[in-house]
Amino acid sequence: MDSDSRLIFEKGYNHPHNNFIPKMDIEYENIDDLIPKTLQREDLLIPDIPEIEIVRHFLNLSQKTYGVDTGIYPLGSCTMKYNPKINEVIARLPDFSKLHPLQEENLGALELIIELSKILCQVTGMDGFTFQPAAGAHGELTGLLMIKKYFETMNLKKNAIIVPESSHGTNPASAKMAGFSIIKIRSNKDGEIPIDLLKYAMEGDNVAGIMLTNPNTLGLFERNIKDITKIVHDYGGLCYYDGANLNPMLGICRPGDMGFDIIHLNLHKTFSTPHGGGGPGSGPVGVKKEFIPFLPNPCIIPNNNGFQYREYSENSIGRIKSFLGNFGVLVRAYAYLLALGAQGLRRVGEISVLNANYLQVQLQKKYHAPYNRTCQHEFVLSDKNLPNDITTEDIAKRIIDYGIYAPTIYFPLIVSGAMMIEPTETESKASLDNFVNVMLKIYEEARSNPELIKNAPHNTPIKRLDAVLAARKPILHD
Repeated sequence: MDSDSRLIFEKGYNHPHNNFIPKMDIEYENIDDLIPKTLQREDLLIPDIPEIEIVRHFLNLSQKTYGVDTGIYPLGSCTMKYNPKINEVIARLPDFSKLHPLQEENLGALELIIELSKILCQVTGMDGFTFQPAAGAHGELTGLLMIKKYFETMNLKKNAIIVPESSHGTNPASAKMAGFSIIKIRSNKDGEIPIDLLKYAMEGDNVAGIMLTNPNTLGLFERNIKDITKIVHDYGGLCYYDGANLNPMLGICRPGDMGFDIIHLNLHKTFSTPHGGGGPGSGPVGVKKEFIPFLPNPCIIPNNNGFQYREYSENSIGRIKSFLGNFGVLVRAYAYLLALGAQGLRRVGEISVLNANYLQVQLQKKYHAPYNRTCQHEFVLSDKNLPNDITTEDIAKRIIDYGIYAPTIYFPLIVSGAMMIEPTETESKASLDNFVNVMLKIYEEARSNPELIKNAPHNTPIKRLDAVLAARKPILHD
């Protein structure tokens, strides 16, 4: 870290200040009985700075942090939408925030989980949910372990999963962790799954099924989705739906109606709970009726009287997280769904598609779109034909100088030099137009002043890093 950066991020070292708070004058006769001698210190290596400097320091850092509350976050496939603050208010109500999972049964908390499960079943076309998974990838692993257990109970050895190259990035890793081998299917010229290749891949007796998201990671709807799921089922396989891209489908079509057996949702994507920062997240898994016995123990499941708490099932994959999941996240998602209602939820899907297509049409004036068709929630551009050998990385670095977070770059791997952009439904037209203007201005800079872009960013504390050197020789200490 250079000296300028150290002044921004570090305070107090080698710059002692005079605090007005006197040292503690409390003396303990038997201090050694309270604190072992090995833990007693005369001097502490902590900054010696007054409170006002500390406040200014952290406030300054917060103003350098970019997030959804700061500006547009066009991070494709991650649905970084605005989180309504009313959700936070409700989650902090004492009757929710001060609950403890080991206290006596709280019917209010269980009722909230039950009602949330009912809504998600209606939205997705599933019949039951577990809320134990702590994130999307955790949900993927949960669903795949259920698929594995399902075939084990039938004494069938199926150890392979089809993962199209247009699938979500964590799918192959999750399948591998669950003990499956991966069969990759390349996309056709339209960015979709070729039916003939799918049939060929399913001919093996060891294929357990397919993992995919719809719309796929290119932002394109699989127009043959009913044929795809039917083929997999006809060959005795199961269909797993990655819910990362559910946002544009809300209130319009449901994974269950597409033919999927097991799905996971990302409450921190689709249902507006906080996203990033290390969690806590939530990746609930929904299933069709025949797979309810395989859900993790314990869970709340439907029965003839409504719903019941199930402590144990012989075919369950077992517990995958403590208690019933991250309850505070569930409260936020439930508040979001109640505020929107059915009509509001459908409007989320419609506007997310409208916003993405608006951006795609505007940016195609200068940037190359490898799949020139109506997209869903996101779309992919490439650096093909950019002037003066400007690359996708150059574009991503330069956009930071304009106070905008960069889109996902170099993914999906199907597209060389990919820029994956998702505006979400919470961005206004003015926000979208500003993003377009910046992107078009960068294109003109690429033509008239390429060195400006190749050396970007220019106004950040840390300048462009040597990515290759950083990967090969990382500096992991000061």
